[in-house]
Amino acid sequence: MRNIAATSGGLADLLEQPRFEVLPTSGTADLVAAHVPGGRMLTVTASPSKGLEVTLALSVELAGLGYEVVPHLAARMVADEHHLAEVVDRLTEAGITRIFVPSGDAPEAGAYADAVSLLEALTALGRPFPVVGITAYPESHPTISDDITIQAMWEKRRHATEMVSNLSFDPRVVETWLGRVRRRGVTLPLWLGVPGRVDPTRLLSVATRIGVGDSTRFLLKHKRTVARLASPRGFDTEKFLRTLAPALVSDASVVAGLHVFTFNQVAETEAWRARLVAKLREGGASPRSTRRGPAATR
Repeated sequence: MRNIAATSGGLADLLEQPRFEVLPTSGTADLVAAHVPGGRMLTVTASPSKGLEVTLALSVELAGLGYEVVPHLAARMVADEHHLAEVVDRLTEAGITRIFVPSGDAPEAGAYADAVSLLEALTALGRPFPVVGITAYPESHPTISDDITIQAMWEKRRHATEMVSNLSFDPRVVETWLGRVRRRGVTLPLWLGVPGRVDPTRLLSVATRIGVGDSTRFLLKHKRTVARLASPRGFDTEKFLRTLAPALVSDASVVAGLHVFTFNQVAETEAWRARLVAKLREGGASPRSTRRGPAATR
């Protein structure tokens, strides 16, 4: 195992260039431009209630501002092959080279019922995007059995170049899962989904603004998240990352980077990220060792 200094340095390296996930709501582009340095990677989610257009529009706008953008192309929100061709043309003309392909939560699907079918269609188009991400699940999906998600992963891997994990708030679950991923011989690089600096009240407010149907799905998917955030002890993202650090930066790690769920708390998340990087570079103490006491230093 690496020593503490090396582990802290490795975690700081991962936090230097994370990618932030943002929601396509009004004012998101201005919020990002005000607080996130140019050149950073951003992913833009897709909302069934708002339609794929808002995701595409924000992605193109952010790309024009100099960010490396990864739009979510939710398969169930793509109407047919003509729509897909238009989407591909629009994104490639904007210089976008990376996409993320989930199945999506739209209640009714167009020509593509799941991520596999859309990935196959993109492959038939000659793989217009050099980098294609697919979903990975550290914890069980709330509405899909583990057998199905594992089989889907096996089918999607031929069309993908990277994985992005769903959000989990339990570092031990994530650590165990990372070990299982390694033992399976998975070679796709993994962007590990981690929470940003999230205030529970703001989180629920953002979920509500996404749309009534989307909010219901959000709460269904993240019941544990909401319960953890609403608990008296709340959630400490720094402690989460420090607990996971040895698994993230080991020589055997499959983690290529951190995918930070901001829930549009972009300013708070970026400020927290910068502070934590500085603390790690300076050899700052972990939350467990900062409690006051007779031997504590100030």
